[in-house]
Amino acid sequence: MAERLDGTVALVTGASSGIGEATAVALAAQGAAVAVAARRKDRLDKLVSRIEENGGKALAIEADVTSQEQAIAAVERTVSELGRLDTLINNAGVMLLGPIVDAPTEEWDRMVALNVQGLLYCSHAAIKHLLSAAETSPRGVADLINISSVAGRVARMGSGVYNMTKWGVGAFSESLRQEVTKRNVRVSLVEPGAVATELTDHLRPEIRDQTKDRFAGVERLHSEDIAETIEFIVTRPRRVAVNEVLIRPTDQEF
Repeated sequence: MAERLDGTVALVTGASSGIGEATAVALAAQGAAVAVAARRKDRLDKLVSRIEENGGKALAIEADVTSQEQAIAAVERTVSELGRLDTLINNAGVMLLGPIVDAPTEEWDRMVALNVQGLLYCSHAAIKHLLSAAETSPRGVADLINISSVAGRVARMGSGVYNMTKWGVGAFSESLRQEVTKRNVRVSLVEPGAVATELTDHLRPEIRDQTKDRFAGVERLHSEDIAETIEFIVTRPRRVAVNEVLIRPTDQEF
């Protein structure tokens, strides 16, 4: 039985497009007030307008979560302006594929900074508020969802450092889950396969072409497919914790 999110507050990072945007819309439709954080403020403003036009409540927060100060500020502004924090969706991430040999290591720096450090900064800033929300919410539970990838389960040539960051997200999520689950904060890991988002736009042209060829003939997931999965997780009764979900396109073999 699904439970609506009326009276709760969610913060979604990387919300200016793709999975983050679709998730914010889905949570707002379930009654949550939603803070949406990303670097592209113009897109966030459009998203807030869309949510409000449909009767929801939303707050745009321009933030680069690779900065610990900005990650903390995003969480604190959410709590200050919306009153609490019941749900954190750590969605912000970047995928920069390519061989390890002769790799431009600035790409590694970008992935570690966003996929790992940004997620850690937001989680660290949010956890005290989530613990408090679990104690005071009529639902008796709070949620922290980390968006990983099938790359957090299956290592492939050409994905080594991206694999490393996503495997790290999985390890962190499970350790944190064990730490806070008896205090009614659920920690969930969502691992999408190929999704039709802007994620591949950041690849070098030659790597983008290789990736396109690899997924030729695969009907990619939509952002809304992942958002619906997240919506399912956070609307379960307190007794139900969905710890991990791997979701691939039907056509994806690996």
